[in-house]
Amino acid sequence: MNRSQPQPIRVHTSLKELVRLQFEANDFSLLPRQPVDSLLSGRHASRVRGRGLTFEELRRYRPGDDIRSIDWRATARLRAAHVRVYSEERDRPVLLVVDQRTNMFFGSARTTKATLAAEAAALTAWRTIDRGDRVGAILFSDDETVQIKPQRSRSNVLRICHELVRLNGQLTARGKTNPGAMNDALRDAANVAVHDHLVILITDYHGSDLTTRELATRLAAHNDVLAALVYDPLGITFPVSGAMNASDGIESISVPEGRSFSEQFTTAFQLKCQQIRDQLQSVRIPLLPLCTHEAVAGQVSRALGHR
Repeated sequence: MNRSQPQPIRVHTSLKELVRLQFEANDFSLLPRQPVDSLLSGRHASRVRGRGLTFEELRRYRPGDDIRSIDWRATARLRAAHVRVYSEERDRPVLLVVDQRTNMFFGSARTTKATLAAEAAALTAWRTIDRGDRVGAILFSDDETVQIKPQRSRSNVLRICHELVRLNGQLTARGKTNPGAMNDALRDAANVAVHDHLVILITDYHGSDLTTRELATRLAAHNDVLAALVYDPLGITFPVSGAMNASDGIESISVPEGRSFSEQFTTAFQLKCQQIRDQLQSVRIPLLPLCTHEAVAGQVSRALGHR
């Protein structure tokens, strides 16, 4: 194979590709204790928001032990000071909210935004199950929402992958996007993640509005939330300086000649991103950018692991 030749764009994902990602889900962490240079360092809320303590063992008192942990009944019965040892509960369900709408069916190299979102969700699901936590999902398209209850099993991850492949495979360029579907999915997420979940929203934020901010605030009040912004570089910089006609297969527009249109295009995208970032930061939700031109595992590892 000639390595210098560009690789074709993978328009749709496959179950084989999503399952393969389990072998790459090992170089990042979703736990509260993050590397210093991690996106989540210093921002991630505690994994345990309540007492969240489970009894581990009863053992003899050692110098330095908190005297408040002494079990006086056991001490009297055994005629020696004994303490009760507790540990923090390790279970924190992860809820993936993944966008598979028509607006995500775009990509200028390697893959589409929808396929990258599916890969990011699968990668996170495999990592979660490896850590022993439960993982579930709310997958939404323009006219369908799939809810998968958080469970601690590989079969649940496979079910998530199956549904991602199904929804992803239904996407076509002639579809009509539903801007309100994201807010509907967030409402569903708020009903599922009542407290102590890690909610990961993976989308390009098409249709984001004040309601989106209100729902994100509601989720972040009792859960940890991570927002992944999926983008394609062609959506940032318009590379054509001359006049041209553009079409999505249904409607056509004329792109004027000159650099002013390209500059306006870039400015509008940057403004949108800054608005999204400001809204999320106001409720302490970190933003993770994911680019379609690069493999998802490397991007997540750099952001959530050691750079």
